[in-house]
Amino acid sequence: MTYARAARMDDPTTSDVFVPGSATLRQFRDALGAFSTGVTVVTTNSAIGPLGITANSFASLSLAPPLVLWSPARSSRRFEAFARAEHFAIHVLAADQIDLGRHFAQQGHDFDLPEAHMNSHGVPILQGCLAVFECQHEALHSGGDHAIVVGRVLAARHRPGAPLVFSGGRYGHFSPDAD
Repeated sequence: MTYARAARMDDPTTSDVFVPGSATLRQFRDALGAFSTGVTVVTTNSAIGPLGITANSFASLSLAPPLVLWSPARSSRRFEAFARAEHFAIHVLAADQIDLGRHFAQQGHDFDLPEAHMNSHGVPILQGCLAVFECQHEALHSGGDHAIVVGRVLAARHRPGAPLVFSGGRYGHFSPDAD
């Protein structure tokens, strides 16, 4: 049996089916929400000062050279600043940083935060994150209603801890199975 036969649209375990042109975008968003992601805050220094945005569209791209990507929405008021940013930082949030994720999801200009500092490229660096990737702009690609921003990693650091997770439109945390 091939995968195409196994993935039938009339599968009784499927609660909702999205077919472009005959369904709503909400159905598509709900299907995407079944995939849990980590939560990041991307920061840069823009023409109007430090800027941040919460994103869950982060992924590794290449080990050699070290490349990562993320995808800002074109509809965001912060889109142009991030699409043009020569340098930016991607912060992987820890489970206890839900307030930081919500903060930058609402607005991106308020950096009156404890322990935030600027790196040598003037990019805001947030403290206490599980990982931080300091990047230089490598490429920008079209991605429908989003763009795909590729960054060359200039420095990365990480610490142990549980990540903040986003799934089904809600924040949560990851609890590994005990061995």
